[in-house]
Amino acid sequence: QVQLKESGGGLVLTGGSLRLSCAASGNIFSINAMGWYRQAPGKQRELVATITNGGITNYADSVKGRFTISRVAAKSTVYLQMNSLEPEDTAVYYCNANRREVSLSPGMYWGQGTQVTVSS
Repeated sequence: QVQLKESGGGLVLTGGSLRLSCAASGNIFSINAMGWYRQAPGKQRELVATITNGGITNYADSVKGRFTISRVAAKSTVYLQMNSLEPEDTAVYYCNANRREVSLSPGMYWGQGTQVTVSS
């Protein structure tokens, strides 16, 4: 099993920055990709960014150029640096771990979520 724990959420003004962290524990050797998803009230959970063990990244068009996903070499922690935040970025952000390095769907492991609120 893999356990994920997000941190770093909070309140920020429009145009500000925030960095989310996701700490993975358990059988991390089974993980080949990590990602961030977000969900606003009344909306579906959507992809924000993913990163493979090889360092290949993928971003949603809505965050491209503003957000950066990264990971430590040991694969135990994944980060999401969020810049130029807008109110539309307000959502609960979830960390995800995937056994598949290339996948169109999220992996089976999820964190509990961390709230990000951007105020105008």
